[in-house]
Amino acid sequence: MPHDHDDHHHHDNELDPMAARVRALETILTEKGLIDPAAIDAIVDTYETKVGPRNGARVVAKAWSNPDYADWLKRDATAAIAELGYTGRQGEHMQAAFNTPDTHNLVVCTLCSCYPWSVLGLPPVWYKSPPYRSRAVIDPRGVLAEFDLILPETTKIRVWDSTAELRYLVVPMRPEGTDGLSEEQLADLVTRDSMIGTGLPLIPEPA
Repeated sequence: MPHDHDDHHHHDNELDPMAARVRALETILTEKGLIDPAAIDAIVDTYETKVGPRNGARVVAKAWSNPDYADWLKRDATAAIAELGYTGRQGEHMQAAFNTPDTHNLVVCTLCSCYPWSVLGLPPVWYKSPPYRSRAVIDPRGVLAEFDLILPETTKIRVWDSTAELRYLVVPMRPEGTDGLSEEQLADLVTRDSMIGTGLPLIPEPA
């Protein structure tokens, strides 16, 4: 399952109508010298992997560091996340799904591509793809294996289906050996995929 965005050599007939229109407009503007495709790709990458997910990473790091905040996040994720200033379109109603040693959470949107933009930025291309949306429910363990995430057979995988009314944030388990790290350092370990459930946090470098 691809983890990066489509290159510009894909034919438009492989795209949905809206994406095809956007691609056609991008092509026209590029030919007229009005935009630089590389600059657009850089902006998209920034919002997909850097700016957006940093918000969610700070939420997770605070939950790891502060038991009271973690409890609030479990009870009312919308309010707890808003307290950090992360609100807005696509993130009005949130629920946090906490991973445990026994249960791993995975988020999908089977109907379209509902996604908490305010905490995770732009959704990755694979999140919107029909194969992910259908197989994540039918064969979540197999899908995770394609992301190189192999979980023990004893670990239960719980799949959460995002909707227009409710979106989910996975709170991964805090890695071992991170007791002395600040919230900002902890946030550096939280990946976008770990907050969707298709990955795990990074392991800190040995001192």
